[in-house]
Amino acid sequence: MNNKIENFKIEPLDEPEYVHPVKIKYTQNGKDKTWEAVKNFDSVAILLYHEEKESFVLVRQFRPAVYLNDESKKFTYELCAGLVDKNTTLEQIAKEEIDEECGFDVPVESIEKITSFYTNVGVSGGCQHLYYSKINDSMKIHEGGGIHDEQIELMYLPLNEYKEFIYDESKAKTPGLMFAFMWFMENRI
Repeated sequence: MNNKIENFKIEPLDEPEYVHPVKIKYTQNGKDKTWEAVKNFDSVAILLYHEEKESFVLVRQFRPAVYLNDESKKFTYELCAGLVDKNTTLEQIAKEEIDEECGFDVPVESIEKITSFYTNVGVSGGCQHLYYSKINDSMKIHEGGGIHDEQIELMYLPLNEYKEFIYDESKAKTPGLMFAFMWFMENRI
C-alpha cells in the first residue's frame, strides 16, 4: 500500500454522515456543566485466527483521525471491524465485515461473542461488540480489501509474535485488538 499522504487539510463538518458533533448541557450534583461529544454508530470487531497459518488476521489501513494527531502513524493495525448501521443481527454484520475486509466466508454460527465495551468514552462513547472466529483457507472467497473506496490490506500476525506486536509503539493499534489477543491467550491456548 502506498505510504504517500497528500493534500491533508482540516475543514468544518457541515453535513456529517457518520458522526454528529454535539454540545451536551446537564446538571450534576447541582452544578451546571457542558461537554463536547460526538454521537456516532456502535461497531463490531472480530478477532480472526487462521488455523493453518497459526496467525491472527489483522487489517492495516490509513486512518485520518490518527494521522491528524500523529503524522508518523500513517497506518493502523486493527481487528476486522465495521459500523452497526443496518437493521440486522450483530453476528450478521460481523460476517459481512469478514467477507468485505478479509475475503473469508464464515458461517454466522461460527462467530462467537466475546464481550462488549465502550470506546473513546471522553468523546463518543460508542459500544463495540467483540467477536471471535477461526478461519482457514477453505473459507477464502476473494482477496478482501474492503468495499467502495476502502483500501484495506490484510496482515497475518503469527501467534508467537503477538506479545512483541502489542508492545511495539511504532505501530498504531487499538485497545480492543490488544484485549482480544489477551482473551485468546486465556481462553483458546
